[in-house]
Amino acid sequence: MDFTHIKAEIIPVSKEKEIRGSGTFSFQLLKKTDSIFLDAHDMTFFDVRLNGKPLKFKNNGRKFGFKAPKKTGKYSLSLTYIAKPKQTVYFLGWDDEIHGNEQIWTQGQGKYTSHWLPSFDDMTEKVEFDLHFRVDKSYQVMSNGKLKRKSLGLDGENVWHFNMQQPMSSYLVGFAIGDFDRKTVKSTSGISIELYFEPKDSLKVEPTYRYSKEIFDFLENEIGVPYPWQNYKQVPVHDFLYAGMENTGATIFSNTFVVDSTAFIDKNFVNVNAHEMAHQWFGNLVTEESGKHHWLHEGFATYYAYLAEKDIFGEDYFYWRLLETAWALDNFSGTGNGEALTDSSAGSLTFYEKGAWALVMLRERVGDSNFKQGIQNYLTKYAYQNVTISDFMWEMEKASGMKLMDFEETWLQESEFPFELVKEFLIKKNESINEYFEIKDSIGDMTTLAESLLKEKWSMLPSDRLKHQLVLDYGNELSDGFIKEILNNESLKVRQAVPLSLEKFSVAIQKDFESLLTDESYKTIESALYRLWTDFPERRNLYLDKTSNIIGLPNKNVRLLWLTLALITPEYHIESKPKYFEELSKYTNSEHHFEVRLLAFQYLKSIGAFNDETVKNLIKACNHHVWHFKKSCRKMLKEFVKEEENKERVWNIYPSLSLEQQKYIDKTLGR
Repeated sequence: MDFTHIKAEIIPVSKEKEIRGSGTFSFQLLKKTDSIFLDAHDMTFFDVRLNGKPLKFKNNGRKFGFKAPKKTGKYSLSLTYIAKPKQTVYFLGWDDEIHGNEQIWTQGQGKYTSHWLPSFDDMTEKVEFDLHFRVDKSYQVMSNGKLKRKSLGLDGENVWHFNMQQPMSSYLVGFAIGDFDRKTVKSTSGISIELYFEPKDSLKVEPTYRYSKEIFDFLENEIGVPYPWQNYKQVPVHDFLYAGMENTGATIFSNTFVVDSTAFIDKNFVNVNAHEMAHQWFGNLVTEESGKHHWLHEGFATYYAYLAEKDIFGEDYFYWRLLETAWALDNFSGTGNGEALTDSSAGSLTFYEKGAWALVMLRERVGDSNFKQGIQNYLTKYAYQNVTISDFMWEMEKASGMKLMDFEETWLQESEFPFELVKEFLIKKNESINEYFEIKDSIGDMTTLAESLLKEKWSMLPSDRLKHQLVLDYGNELSDGFIKEILNNESLKVRQAVPLSLEKFSVAIQKDFESLLTDESYKTIESALYRLWTDFPERRNLYLDKTSNIIGLPNKNVRLLWLTLALITPEYHIESKPKYFEELSKYTNSEHHFEVRLLAFQYLKSIGAFNDETVKNLIKACNHHVWHFKKSCRKMLKEFVKEEENKERVWNIYPSLSLEQQKYIDKTLGR
């Protein structure tokens, strides 16, 4: 049997955190079978009909099923349902008193759309989805496909009608609802690119989405196959589980990439932007048959994102980025943890970074024109279908006229990462990396020779990234005079390495080092502030005054450090310390991003300053939907209650907690 089309109406109910929906599911029975099933988690069904006639069905809380018709042919299943998703759909901002921060968004990640829409956890079942949403007029809706129209519902709500034209796997269905504005640009090929943002972030639209059109144009040209969907949309949401998710034509990403121009230098959306965009071809247009072929998704998206960065930032950036990933993979492989790209249980480092390296080396092996021809043949032949690694490798062998069995053994089947092979490749391709390894070899274990050799070569070194790495490697071996030259004459990138590498700063370079507090890098300011405050205590007040109005990256890195240092500097603004403590404590509230909250918890813990509200926020965080944040908070809470006094404080707070939070405390404290 084959499901071909799903037309569904979605009504999110924020108060109950549930989805009320109805849908028509078109399928063709190709041969006789006993039963037909859809994946449907925690749903209740009503008014189920097949070709308009009432239908008996079974629902075990995970699957919805019914007896198959006796005759082959086309059928239409209609149903109404209520879903109470425990995952995949996230209702944020509806329980606080802050107006305008309400959001509802999805994260299907592989097979979880069936928690809010009856669908298919199997990626090989590709369906055309047309979704309608009934939503309060205060909010905007972004979903897959083209918005055909927006109409007025019977209760005064807006009804958003989205239409797809091609089939896709269920996990790629998604939506985001919230208070969003939108800017639209056109690709060179005429595709509409919609860039969403919260009204409060209007001044950050340009740096956040910088190069979006250029990336889109580059990928269409580099891949050689036209963008396969009607339009492309991107929306940042609060507390997203990952960096981004490539829902077909509708990427949802973390609002920690919503940045100003200064933050752009340290953390920007460019790589994630290109990665999720590349998935529209690799993953969405052609989709893996199973996890064993996951390289065809993540390795390819990572590789093409690096190529896009190469086009934007240059070859030196590209090859040093590859060297950094090679070091990480070599370290991982060298400790006996290496994984094959055909291992379905491999981790992200393998699928993303080793996967990208495999394509770098495949292109080197077969040549540019053969590689591009193989990619085009592969995408064209298997468009809107499922694929295996063998399918791809066969297209590459045909395009190149080469047998690639040895490549597959080295790069796809072998668990160890061939570092020496990629090192040789990088040395051949990039002058500054070649220079780097020559310098490393010359210095060897004689690190005391580092300064004399570097001074001799420094003015002729061809790359800021090379200088940055050499300062990281040998900063502690350099004299004050050499460090002063770096701080006064080098680029931001090279200067940034100084506070990251030196263990101690002398008075001789104090004044030069203080200049880092005005660099256009929030990471540099953060590290410089801490190092200056630590090494030169007599000037702490001056450093705090100089940085008192800086917030920093989206995780508020500079501000949270500043508040902590202001609190523990005894003579600094004594009358304002209650205000500083209140502000630092408020950053643990759920209205803030989990990265901000975690940093605030950690700073408050380091100075032993949890008030009752902070403890309550920590308990609430122990049930957060982002696993690594939840895990960190649970560990912090367990350490906190080891002291009897703190345990008593938790019990005093207990009556004000929600039922879910009380259950967790009962379990943790053993009540």
